[in-house]
Amino acid sequence: MRAPIATTYKVGLLAWAALLALQLAWHGWLFPAQLMRPSIVLAITVIPLLLPLLAIRDIRRALLWVGILSLFYFCHGVSECWSSSSERGLAWVEIVLTLLLIGTLGAGVRRKQPRA
Repeated sequence: MRAPIATTYKVGLLAWAALLALQLAWHGWLFPAQLMRPSIVLAITVIPLLLPLLAIRDIRRALLWVGILSLFYFCHGVSECWSSSSERGLAWVEIVLTLLLIGTLGAGVRRKQPRA
C-alpha cells in the first residue's frame, strides 16, 4: 500500500498540470505564434513539462525537475508581462503558477531538528 501524498505535493502536481494546460491553451489556441510554426512553439513549451513524468514514481523528484524547469517559464512570464499587453493576463497566470511550484518545493523540504 502506498503512503498518501502530502498536501503540498498535491498542490505542486495541480500547479504543474495547470502550467501544462496554460502552455497548450496559450501557444496552441489563444495566441499562436506568428513567426514560427505553432507546432514548434508547442514542442518547445510543452515537451520540457512532460519530461518529469519519467520520475513520477517519486513525486518529490518529479516536482524538483518541474521546479527547476519552472524557472524558464517564470522568465518567460516576466518577459511577456513586460512586453506584450495583450498577453499580460496569461503571463501573470504563468508567473503565479511557477511561484506556486517553487513554493511547494520549499514547503516540502524537511528541515533537520536542532539538537537539544
